[in-house]
Order: sequence, then structure tokens, then C-alpha cells
Amino acid sequence: MLMPKRTKWRKQQKGRNRGKSFRGNKIEFGDIAIKAVEAGRIDSRQIEAARITMTRKINRTGKTWIRVFPDKPLTAKPLETRMGKGKGAVDRWVMNIKPGRIIFEMAGVEEELARAALTLAIHKMPFKCKIITAKDSHELY
Repeated sequence: MLMPKRTKWRKQQKGRNRGKSFRGNKIEFGDIAIKAVEAGRIDSRQIEAARITMTRKINRTGKTWIRVFPDKPLTAKPLETRMGKGKGAVDRWVMNIKPGRIIFEMAGVEEELARAALTLAIHKMPFKCKIITAKDSHELY
């Protein structure tokens, strides 16, 4: 699972996830990519599940880039715990995703096979995504 090696603070507030992505919204490394269409929050387990399905589909050929990193801790209190007694322990690591953000990129694979692999990865995402190519990369959203 992806998580930071160390952080300045153990816990963070939830914050808001508004607006569009102005960073990481263009294809930088690969030929074809997954782009988020709506806002959401991606978990380290979801990133790993999508990565595994993509690499299995392309039979470990080509190259895949993960363009997101979960650096925000989400806390949860244990089940059947009464209210109070402070904030819960860190449960998982997430990243807020805004519309237009590139999540995965792929290169060195035939486009038809890459589209099939990325479609499988899209099914693992908790928000709507679309597949774009390097030619479509200039379209922001």
C-alpha cells in the first residue's frame, strides 16, 4: 500500500475538495491515460487494486505510471465506541482528486490492449473517469 514514510502531523482535518485540477492534468510520460471526470477521494487500496488489474491485463509489458499519491490520513474510531474520547486512529491514506486529474498513464502497449486494461482500472475507481490519449491531452476537462 502507498503511504508516506513520515509526516509532520499524524492526523489532518477533512478539508474540502472543490474546483478543478490545474496540476497533473496533462499526460507527461505515457501515450494513454485515465483522467478523473468528477471529484472524489482515492484510497491507497484502490490505487493498488487498479495497478494490479492493469499489469495483469497487459502481461507486464510496457510501462505504467501512477500519477497520484495518497498523503492524507483518514481516521476512524473503533466500532461500538461511545462518542468522545478524542479523534480516532489513522485508518487509511487517501488523496483528494479534482476533475481533470490524471491518475494512471501507460506506454509501450498497443492502444487496444491499453484501453482494455485502463477500462478495468476505471471500474476500481470510486468516481467517474475517462480514457484519454496524448493527442487529447490538451483538452482540460
